[in-house]
Amino acid sequence: MRSKHFVAGFLMVLVLLAAPVPGSAGSIPTSTTVAVETSNNTSASAAFLFQSNGNRGAANVSKLDVHSLLSSGNSTKVYAHLLLWFGGPSHMNVGYSSTDPAQVKRQIADMISRGIDGVIIDWYGPNNSIDAATQLVMKEAETHPGFTFAIMIDEGAIRWNSCSGCSPQQALADQLQYLERTYFPSPAYLTRQGQPVVTSFNIDLAYSVDWNAANAALRTHPFFVFQNNSGFSHSLSTGSYAWVMPTTTDYGANYLSSFYDTGTSFPGEQTIGAAYKGFNDTLASWGSNRIMGQQCGQTWLQTFSDFNSRAGSGKELPALQLVTWNDYEEGTEIESGIDNCLALSASLAGKTLQWAMQGNEDTVDHYTVYVSADGQNLGSLADVAAGTHSLDLCGFAIPAGDYSVFVEAVGKPSIANAMTGAVAYSAACKTVTGSPVLSFNASPATIVLSAGQSKDFRITARMQSGSFNNPIVLSVTGCPSHLLCSFSPGSVIPGAGAASSVLTISAAPVSGANLPQQRKLIPIDVGWLLSFGIAGLAFAGTGTRRRRTQALFLLVIFTVGMVTTSCGVASSGVRNVSSASGDYSLTVNGTSDASHFSTTVIVTVQ
Repeated sequence: MRSKHFVAGFLMVLVLLAAPVPGSAGSIPTSTTVAVETSNNTSASAAFLFQSNGNRGAANVSKLDVHSLLSSGNSTKVYAHLLLWFGGPSHMNVGYSSTDPAQVKRQIADMISRGIDGVIIDWYGPNNSIDAATQLVMKEAETHPGFTFAIMIDEGAIRWNSCSGCSPQQALADQLQYLERTYFPSPAYLTRQGQPVVTSFNIDLAYSVDWNAANAALRTHPFFVFQNNSGFSHSLSTGSYAWVMPTTTDYGANYLSSFYDTGTSFPGEQTIGAAYKGFNDTLASWGSNRIMGQQCGQTWLQTFSDFNSRAGSGKELPALQLVTWNDYEEGTEIESGIDNCLALSASLAGKTLQWAMQGNEDTVDHYTVYVSADGQNLGSLADVAAGTHSLDLCGFAIPAGDYSVFVEAVGKPSIANAMTGAVAYSAACKTVTGSPVLSFNASPATIVLSAGQSKDFRITARMQSGSFNNPIVLSVTGCPSHLLCSFSPGSVIPGAGAASSVLTISAAPVSGANLPQQRKLIPIDVGWLLSFGIAGLAFAGTGTRRRRTQALFLLVIFTVGMVTTSCGVASSGVRNVSSASGDYSLTVNGTSDASHFSTTVIVTVQ
């Protein structure tokens, strides 16, 4: 499975270990501040303000991995389309210069923090400010292993930056040779099958050029990717990419569907999808009043849904391009984040914190509840699943006193975060007798998979009475070796309501291959593991602060290594089989201190 599940599990364990443990004493550990959670956390200029074309001002956005918007189990790479013309007199002032090395550093750091794999640079030929900025991107990318860049030759490179007196054909050949000398040798340059990837924009709409002749002048022959449906059948094409179509009336849905359908007719070529928040060129000097609404984040989510719909067709798409990282003038930029038009408020009902929201909750990934002794430094109490709007504060060992509590709506990737104002809270909870009643089930109860497919169960812990504020850590026993199991998130806290996690089951492709021998799985007792972790925290508390920090760090590393193993540990060996088909009964476990819950699901592999 993708490393994003490991990272999500790691962050969840950090939150759980840092959170107050019901029944414990002491002060509330702080991990962040109100300023950090509400201030600009993007590479957009802090001076950049909201614009009438839908670009939101620089503020606080979700840094969740963009891959979490893709179908689970995929290996799709996500690239941001980057423009490097800002800072000059011909373009809008967005508060920074693209030729500022510090700004380039901030942009790539921001992209990496959102899970983006690389950039496609809109390039306008050699020996100009855009080319100088491109070389800065190259140098910065080389300092981040795994982060790549590629060049898109814009038709403007032929129009405005050709060699003196050159024909379009000669200009194209010269520019490809320049790329070969300047960028292809970089270890950060994007390659496919060992060849550097080169895309182009509107060159064939503006000029009649012979790509074969231009390619023949190179020693290193690129992996050419063209655009739109016709790009698949283009001369020299090894693939095609989709783009935003602002003149459509359905937010580009039919265009994307047609593009993806066309790609299936060219199985030997790369189909590169598109995701975008909308389009509005009313502030561009060249604008023609083309507008595609953002729908408060729904356009962004819908383009991911369109892309994911192809995952079930049996052809995983290798790459997705985000259109765009920073085209402020055409209103497609996501650098400053995507506005979901969300309003969030919170209040107390007794000792239960409640919150209400206005807007589309499907743009929210989860809620985080914080407590503060001084109104500025925050301690995280719990992450709460979207759809749940309350938390019993008496489930946490908050020392008696006066506090402020806050709720943050953490948006889905690159969508704006929202924070409530402070809610006054006096902690003076009495011990509550009686045991809470909780249901633990899966929906659906059965799934049917073909080899190579992935499907999901939704595991829900729902309170029937009382509240349950301890984390319930999830695991699976009974997985055969050719099924992969992963949870997102890896634990849930139902509070006084309900909380859910998605269990993804993936069936490995099987075709008369050697599969791992039937092995005895040794289930990991997560309840024992967490009890050890709590004991470890108590032990760490007897030493100095530095030793406690070291002990907590080692405990986190040990816990993550154990918790992320969801299907058990087994010995090695192989057996030769011709099929993995059959019915498999898997037990889903939820463990929290001395409490244990379980439910059974059936996976049928055809």
